[in-house]
Amino acid sequence: MQDETRERYEEFLTAIRETHAIQSAQGILSWDMHTKMPPGGAGLRGTQLAALTGIVHDRITDDRLHDQLRQLEEARDELDVDARVNVREMRRAVDRARKVPRELQQQISRTQSEAQQAWVAAKQKADFAQFAPVLEKMMELRRREADAIGYETIPYDALLDGYEPYMTSAEIERIFAGLRPRLVEIAERIRDAEVSPRREIVRRHFPRPQQEQFGLWVIRRLGFDLSRGRVDTAPHPFTSGGHGDTRLTLRYDESYLPGTLFGLIHEAGHGLYDQGLDPAHHGTPRGESVSLGIHESQSRMWENLVGRSLPFWKFAFPFLQAFFPEQTADVTVEEWYAAVNDVRPSLIRVEADEVTYNLHIILRFEIEKALLDRTIEVADLPGIWNEKMRAYLGITPESDAVGVLQDVHWSMGLVGYFPTYALGNLYAAQLFAAAQKGIPDFWARIEGGEFQPLLAWLQEKIHRPGMTDRATELVERVSGEAPNPDYLIDHLRGKFAPLYGWA
Repeated sequence: MQDETRERYEEFLTAIRETHAIQSAQGILSWDMHTKMPPGGAGLRGTQLAALTGIVHDRITDDRLHDQLRQLEEARDELDVDARVNVREMRRAVDRARKVPRELQQQISRTQSEAQQAWVAAKQKADFAQFAPVLEKMMELRRREADAIGYETIPYDALLDGYEPYMTSAEIERIFAGLRPRLVEIAERIRDAEVSPRREIVRRHFPRPQQEQFGLWVIRRLGFDLSRGRVDTAPHPFTSGGHGDTRLTLRYDESYLPGTLFGLIHEAGHGLYDQGLDPAHHGTPRGESVSLGIHESQSRMWENLVGRSLPFWKFAFPFLQAFFPEQTADVTVEEWYAAVNDVRPSLIRVEADEVTYNLHIILRFEIEKALLDRTIEVADLPGIWNEKMRAYLGITPESDAVGVLQDVHWSMGLVGYFPTYALGNLYAAQLFAAAQKGIPDFWARIEGGEFQPLLAWLQEKIHRPGMTDRATELVERVSGEAPNPDYLIDHLRGKFAPLYGWA
């Protein structure tokens, strides 16, 4: 790299790292809003976040950064691979940001704070009508954002691209169309099976103090570094921050241990990805995650493919018994493994089993896409939600709190986010199959409580490369094959056929 180009590139790195630092501060304020902030602080927090959003927008759309990118693109042949990644991804971010007016970005930010507080209050009262006006306001802002960004076919694609770059709703629909009938077939086989787990053993009283201790023990064993992270409670679990400050949140249910435990393992999977990113590239795209689908692949992998496996419980069950001796005195490890893999329709997405989980995602994808293009109206959401729950899962929510109000995403304006959960399941199964091939004695190590080989493999193959590859390119590079839903279906059939006694 010539001196002039090197100097220009260093100035570019300084600028984008400073912007990243501001965005990190936004993340901490948002985390605080969900965990520690008193309800009366919503107005001030909205003002604070809107101000930071304006500053970030100004920096990303600044003509100087635009000129730096143009000059670096002209000198592309002088740049190394890492520099090319940073220039490529910042060009994408700059072009996208320059299309959206500063005032609109700030309006969205202010409304997020207002809407999240309204959602919490409405959920507590199980009253969707209380949340509907601010949701309509948020949806209108997102429509304006989609129009500003532009799209080839439908507005939804503009927003989806912000979470899963280069993916379109048409591609999502093709994936779901091929996935849904096979998931329904597996669910029907399980429903008709004569075998059923001892469901009551996971619904005994599990006191919160022991849940906290056991949960922290589990995520430490998996590799989550609590000297660079923390765990708090929130109305809806999420992970925030990264690198040296990764914050996990969860909610506790003393009458259903799996809801808490697997929620924590899920968030720890996100945290392990964040902690595994290359610190040398912190604050740049080269040091950030590829997409939300890839991020979700890491959380779903640890939660389901590891955490719900029999080898994991052969290791962890004696420790569970030590924390909960009375609750597990009459339970075998095989019974516990079957119970935590119980397949039956659930009202709550985050508590859904592996087989039916993606049906929850398909439902949300269809609703939010229709909301954005006004095929359906906000006021009609509870009825539409309940109708789809009956059609897809055969159950009907008894209240809005466990129905249309259960997720925080729409209050945050995260339209286009939900499909990444299903993509994460697909990616996870395919990447996990590659890990099993690449790590000697894979399952014996899991049964022995050796999780470091898997974590090290993931760090090398997925975490530390950052945004070097796009999501589908990363899956293909690591697994040797383009993303293929067959891996997920094969995993589900291979796991649940023996559990439920069907071939």
